[in-house]
Amino acid sequence: MDILINVVLPLSLAIIMFSLGIGLTVGDFTRVLKAPRAFAAGAIAQVIILPVVAFGIVLAFDLPPALSAGIMLLAFCPGGVTSNVISKWARADVALSVSLTAVISLLSLLTVPALTAWAVTYFMAENAPDISIASLTLAVFAITTVPVCLGVFIRHVATGFAIRIDPVLSLMSSVLFVIIVIAAIASNWALFTENLSTLGPSLVTLNLVLIGIGLAIARGLALDWSQTKTVAVETGIQNGTLGIALGTLIANQPDGFLSPLTLPSAIYGVTMYLVVTPFVLWFRRPRGDS
Repeated sequence: MDILINVVLPLSLAIIMFSLGIGLTVGDFTRVLKAPRAFAAGAIAQVIILPVVAFGIVLAFDLPPALSAGIMLLAFCPGGVTSNVISKWARADVALSVSLTAVISLLSLLTVPALTAWAVTYFMAENAPDISIASLTLAVFAITTVPVCLGVFIRHVATGFAIRIDPVLSLMSSVLFVIIVIAAIASNWALFTENLSTLGPSLVTLNLVLIGIGLAIARGLALDWSQTKTVAVETGIQNGTLGIALGTLIANQPDGFLSPLTLPSAIYGVTMYLVVTPFVLWFRRPRGDS
């Protein structure tokens, strides 16, 4: 388990973020100027509305402090590569999805450490681990921002090579994510079984509400259908691997175990696909049938 926490977990996240960077071009960052309403809808929903909804759901389900903080940590995470893949499956505006993921992932360097420190302190009170925002910011920079920027750089200077290795990196990140999810659940098995009846429904509710809000916001702004689908996906899908990694860094568990803070992100890695699959099937239908 020590190898998993100290080597496999950060390496997995770095590979996932590097894979994200490999798929990005400079145009993905400037494209936001071409579709400002769609980008603003996705960004506001993900950065502001999502954490507010998560906070309300945590209070409504009355979860234990560590799990409440873990759900909030998940809510602060950007969409990651998963939201881009799901947007592609849903026949949504993949370019918009990639642009949102790129910008929000870099913005997370500023938002995630401070908000996470607040959530852990708020919910866990005297049982909260000591959190250095500076150290957490450095960790987020090292395991997310640096790999993304490196990937973008390689894509720019060696486009052909980047395109060739992209599928391999995606496969590697998927396999590593499955391993990490299983390990997080297994190392917190007693807590998982004790809280499954509330933790599972709370995460499913979070997903459903956020996708619904994303759809409502996009339709209210009269975005086209492909952009609407993207905003819904980007609002409802978070980077569970980042949640697991940061939960582990914050808690610094002894004996090589993953922290209870990681459990919501791990369970979310399973429930997310159960929730989003019917939406993807609906989104893939011709517009006249929806």
